[in-house]
Amino acid sequence: MIQYYKVVEQRFVPAITAEEAFWLHLESPDAEDVSSLIQKYELPEDFITDLQDADENSRLEYDEEAMLIILRVPLYYRHRSASVSFATAPLGIIVIPDKLITVSFYENEVLTQYLEGKHRPFNITQQSFLLSINLRAAMYFLKFLKEINRRTTNIENELHQSMRNKELIRLLRMEKSLVFFNTALKSNEIILERLQRSRWLQNDPDAEDMIEDVIIENKQAIEMANIYSSILSGMMDAFASIISNNLNVVMKFLTSITIILALPTLIASIYGMNVDLPMQNNPFAFALVMGFALLLSILLVIIFIRKKYF
Repeated sequence: MIQYYKVVEQRFVPAITAEEAFWLHLESPDAEDVSSLIQKYELPEDFITDLQDADENSRLEYDEEAMLIILRVPLYYRHRSASVSFATAPLGIIVIPDKLITVSFYENEVLTQYLEGKHRPFNITQQSFLLSINLRAAMYFLKFLKEINRRTTNIENELHQSMRNKELIRLLRMEKSLVFFNTALKSNEIILERLQRSRWLQNDPDAEDMIEDVIIENKQAIEMANIYSSILSGMMDAFASIISNNLNVVMKFLTSITIILALPTLIASIYGMNVDLPMQNNPFAFALVMGFALLLSILLVIIFIRKKYF
């Protein structure tokens, strides 16, 4: 599906035809949409088909009058069946004379405000819009990083009393998401630095100041991802030991109970044998034997308490 947008009073509004549109957006396009776009604007086929690869790296590429910028943008999977809640995907931005084309084969929230016309008004040029997309991507990285940190804290609270691997697996998924984010942010940083040096960006004086803000936001996201990743890695090692220790404490307690219960069982077993035994004719034999067994058990409990086996 191809959507057309023009600029009216520093905002994006839907356009009817491609000729009057400043921005063309392809959301999960089919083969027909891709083919018509390539033919109409004489674009290399790999400018769009490469974006279908979820692992496509950020890059900047030129072809005659067209320029392709691939960014890694954050994704949030809300359904529980996903292996990770947070990941990244490529977003293609194609710059051609008088128009800018965005292509995404994966649902993301980076362009939502622009598509709905709810963005803050700004002087829209190809350069400023491209940098605005980069800035929005960095802001969503920061937003999702904070959510990862919040979820990690909740899992940490559950782990204190846990003896299961379920919480550790959830932490592993969070760590996986942080690796995705860290890799994407670093590759985006390289693209931003290349853009900063490009002549095309210098054609818009306002964009030169704006790219500094974008780079700062991106660096902040990188730092946050590194910090959270280091904390999470150390936390996983610590809580793996805690889970093991919790299990050892339970096993020690159960072993102590087993030993305590073994004494009365041993005495009862001996006095259950069909042979002559002391006090077998005494009318109080049962009470005496049970009392002796109970006394031994209490004595053993006291010894275990003093040695901190419980």
